[in-house]
Amino acid sequence: MTAPLLIEAKGLHTFYEHSHVLHGVDIEVRRGETIALMGRNGMGKTTLLRSLLGLTPPRSGEVLIDGRPMTGAAPHLIARQGIAFVPEGRGIFATLSVREHLVMAARPGRDGRRRWDLARVLATFPRLAERLDHGGAQLSGGEQQMLTIARALMTNPELVILDEATEGLAPLVAREIWAIIRLAHADGIAVLIVDKNLAALAALADRAIVLVKGRVAFAGAPSALTAQPEMVHRHLGV
Repeated sequence: MTAPLLIEAKGLHTFYEHSHVLHGVDIEVRRGETIALMGRNGMGKTTLLRSLLGLTPPRSGEVLIDGRPMTGAAPHLIARQGIAFVPEGRGIFATLSVREHLVMAARPGRDGRRRWDLARVLATFPRLAERLDHGGAQLSGGEQQMLTIARALMTNPELVILDEATEGLAPLVAREIWAIIRLAHADGIAVLIVDKNLAALAALADRAIVLVKGRVAFAGAPSALTAQPEMVHRHLGV
């Protein structure tokens, strides 16, 4: 049986002033599935995420969350629908401790349950447990990324959106991040992830979407994408 839709976006056209970035993009995210969003730099991936999250509302098109129209809704209202965002810049507060970041974000899921509480998050991220009293600015890049993901999980989300999940991280740290994403997926959390590691994405994702100049050039199984090396090379540079 096909899982119900969590997010359905139709015909998104998004602009930055006069710059037309998204050209009629459609995307669906079903409950519990993992989607890899790929494309070269400047193809519209972050703009698509921002359009879904209400950060850069589309000029036309429609965003439905659980079947409810949410096009251009305020980001905090979209977050309340069980959607957590791990931005490319991480969004860590320099003067807040690790503990404060996590406690500040903590809340039950939409079903009232707290699958992810402080104890579970610290067991999942032992590095953060060792640095509970450290400020955000005292953490390494990898630790900051772990904190951003941990903070997202503390909201007990139904969907986590990650923009450039492992960019700039050491290989060992990146492997830890991929393991945590797999754990979230196994816990039933839907994941929409942007990253450049095709092999890791193909092993993890249920579906892949490739954007080219603000349009969907491919949507389907990751195996169908990797079976087309010409397309991979042309649109992903791999």
